[in-house]
Amino acid sequence: MATLCSSSASSLLFSSPISKPKSPSLSPSLRLSSLSSLSHFSSLSFSFHTFNYCTSTSRRQSFSLKASASSAKKKVVIVNTNSGGHAVIGFYFAKELLGSGHEVTILTVGDEGSDKMKKPPFNRFSEIVTAGGKTVWGNPSDIGKVLEGEEADVVLDNNGKDLDTVRPVVDWAKSIGVKQFLYISSAGIYKPTDEPPHVEGDVVKADAGHVGVEKYIEEIFGSWAIFRPQYMIGSGNNKDCEEWFFDRIVRKRPVPIPGSGMQLTNIAHVRDLSSMLTLAVEKPDAARGNIFNCVSDRAVTLDGLAKLCAQAAGLPLEIVHYDPKALGIDAKKAFPFRNMHFYAEPRAAKEILGWGGTTNLPADLKERFEEYVKIGRDKKPMAFELDDKILESIKVPVAA
Repeated sequence: MATLCSSSASSLLFSSPISKPKSPSLSPSLRLSSLSSLSHFSSLSFSFHTFNYCTSTSRRQSFSLKASASSAKKKVVIVNTNSGGHAVIGFYFAKELLGSGHEVTILTVGDEGSDKMKKPPFNRFSEIVTAGGKTVWGNPSDIGKVLEGEEADVVLDNNGKDLDTVRPVVDWAKSIGVKQFLYISSAGIYKPTDEPPHVEGDVVKADAGHVGVEKYIEEIFGSWAIFRPQYMIGSGNNKDCEEWFFDRIVRKRPVPIPGSGMQLTNIAHVRDLSSMLTLAVEKPDAARGNIFNCVSDRAVTLDGLAKLCAQAAGLPLEIVHYDPKALGIDAKKAFPFRNMHFYAEPRAAKEILGWGGTTNLPADLKERFEEYVKIGRDKKPMAFELDDKILESIKVPVAA
């Protein structure tokens, strides 16, 4: 049965719970087992907190490291994907590093003259060059040839989803004496939980490709950090997120959301992701050997996101809920978000790096809608065949 929801209902944004009796917020691989190597750390202070849990392990300790930011400027190489939602991370990260005085070379997968490079964020790479960065294209499997003679203090792989793709980059970085290796993994590797949000240290899917990469990096590098993002917004993103909602809202179409619409998810502005990465570069001793959920510190419901998009557009909203299984619909094709609670918390980044998020969905979505209109997407002809199939099945009429 379809249920309707008007835009007058309040949007639901949730702050992360604080007292969740779960694993410590820091990654299991914090590496305090290496206490004998503390001489490698500079300006460290330790704070010890004891947690009493109603579990078989009644007492656990969480260690919080704080390191003073290094004033030294770094040479950073970013290996950037040429597609998908993560591509914009490398773009923002490069610009933030350059703005902080670091040197940046960004290697993008593929050919500079390809059609992909005519789309955001790649068609804005001149901004990186203007800021003093270097842009190159090529195959990461041949990174030694593509970047022959290149020196680097830090390498970020923002491309590979499996070990075969990332191994050449890791091995090359090790061979030229790179001091720190960073990797963009995914919060999608966490196993579903009945106790959201996901925090660093939660169980992951052992067969996920990213997990194999994470383990290899840990084996090869002493100084490494892993970042697990979720959904993101921001100018230059080339994967639909808020645009999916805008497409329907501006055309006065119902917005079909699978399930109850109360599923929690996490959407962060990409500037927050790049600021977290930059802190890891500037606080290498603190970041060393840790996993960070690279996400916002607030959740939003799927219905809440639709309402916030409608508010940003200043237009009315009609939400329609449906059961994908009952209708024989593949929810992955019909809707751009997971049809379940998919919500992580950036606990480790806050405690270890001193990171603070700036994502403000109402304001950020308003900015994104202005850009959506500016590029003329609101007037672009679109077909909604799968939507129409859903709406017809649940007897919801669509205005011609």
